Amino acid sequence: MTQTVLITGASSGIGAELARSYAREGARLVLLARRRDRLEELAAEARAAGAAEVEVHEADVTCDGDVARAVAGLQSRGIGLDIVYANAGFGVAGMMQRLTIADYQRQLDTNVIGLLRTVYETLPGLRAARGRLVLIGSVAASRGIIGSAHYNMVKAAQESLSRSIALEYGRHGVCANTLTLGPIDGERLAMREQEHPGVRAKLIQESPLKRLPTDAQVADIITFFCSDYAAPINGATLDITCAAHLSAR
Repeated sequence: MTQTVLITGASSGIGAELARSYAREGARLVLLARRRDRLEELAAEARAAGAAEVEVHEADVTCDGDVARAVAGLQSRGIGLDIVYANAGFGVAGMMQRLTIADYQRQLDTNVIGLLRTVYETLPGLRAARGRLVLIGSVAASRGIIGSAHYNMVKAAQESLSRSIALEYGRHGVCANTLTLGPIDGERLAMREQEHPGVRAKLIQESPLKRLPTDAQVADIITFFCSDYAAPINGATLDITCAAHLSAR
């Protein structure tokens, strides 16, 4: 049976790698992001890799109706959602008194309210298909990171939401879990390295494993979370930081 996978923030990084992974399994992909050009490139790649169907939606989770329009087409065809990966996110760093309420509002709008929009629109489809929801968390939620007070707070809210979904919708077969991430050796870190040479080597040196997880490795763990092997796991928070949560920063 063809699985239907909806990914927000699908145009790059982990979202794009997850799309590639499920394309190879012949899934139906529903890809959402703000950069349509990147989505179209990914869609062409996914079709060539064997995806059963790919649809792209230029969407911003902070805008009313964007996610709803993407889901409406599936509902009109009676298609449920087997997997939803809520990957859209935004962060800004800075000491508390240097950040403004507007900085906080932008993070809240994307990481909490935007996530709620995604959840509200996709839960009916997930319930119909007894599907899986995976949220993207951060080590900041539990440990905190200096200079990221607002981000720490919104990531804690995301984890709490995941547990609530597990409690309320578990009886309907919906599993909701969170991945706790730290630095990822991927596209975003490569961009940081261009601006701040040496940052990648520094993060690797700080890691107890002397390595960082890659976008593709995180995507592989998501597919495990959404597989039958992980059927009993619900409301969990899984750390995949190469033990970075054990190091002081």
